[in-house]
Amino acid sequence: MATGLLPVDGAAIHFERRGTGPLLLIAQSGEGDAGRSTDLVDALENDFTCLAYDRRGLSRSTLDDPARPVAMADHADDAHRLLDHLADGPALMLGCSFGAVIGLHLAADHPDRIEALIAHEPVAPWLLDAEAGAHRAELADLQRLYATDGLAAALPAIAASLGIDPTNPDAEPDLTPHPMDARRRANFAHFITAELTAVRTDPGCRDRLSANANRIIPAAGVTTPRTAFDHQAAVRLAELLDRPLTAFPGGHNGNLTHPRAWAERIRTAFHPR
Repeated sequence: MATGLLPVDGAAIHFERRGTGPLLLIAQSGEGDAGRSTDLVDALENDFTCLAYDRRGLSRSTLDDPARPVAMADHADDAHRLLDHLADGPALMLGCSFGAVIGLHLAADHPDRIEALIAHEPVAPWLLDAEAGAHRAELADLQRLYATDGLAAALPAIAASLGIDPTNPDAEPDLTPHPMDARRRANFAHFITAELTAVRTDPGCRDRLSANANRIIPAAGVTTPRTAFDHQAAVRLAELLDRPLTAFPGGHNGNLTHPRAWAERIRTAFHPR
């Protein structure tokens, strides 16, 4: 595995590259850093050169000014600069949840950089029309809950909002553990306080997506409740682009719970038989 640190505007981005084949940029969800991709990359590295990274402010990706707000445009520009630095041409991209929103902005702003994007359950209120305000308010409530009662109270509420059932044992065997250590707690703090604000205030890019519809593969987990915010956003994205919604194994965090099945679905999504 090759690693590096790329200076960008206002930050330095840690990245990890492993495998052979077409370049596949992986943008993770929630507090996930490049390490969240370990099991998935294990299952993909014979088919793709997998490029995973820590978003600015997470783990090994530092901020020049931690007090400066981070917008979704900053994240999209970071992904663009990573591809400028490491890709010879248009790249494939997998975006999960928050990472899917980054991918949508990247596809809208720099379509020449994206060959195809799997956008799995984007946390994008701007896709939801009349319901957008209610979901932005829900995210603000989660931030207030974290500020008053801490991570132990906020985590179950975030899971419920996204249709995640932490008690469901459905998962593939022999997965890499992701313990709630100090680094992960710090990543959650940044995600909840800074990045949920980026989600709430993101104006979106829906007016620029239709022109790039053929590059985007809307996706959702088979076990994510149909009433969940993230599943509704995926459905609306598919409707906006007039494209089918691709079903992926597991739920919102299926990349963690079903990485081998996801690898197979990724291969068929990018290269339909």
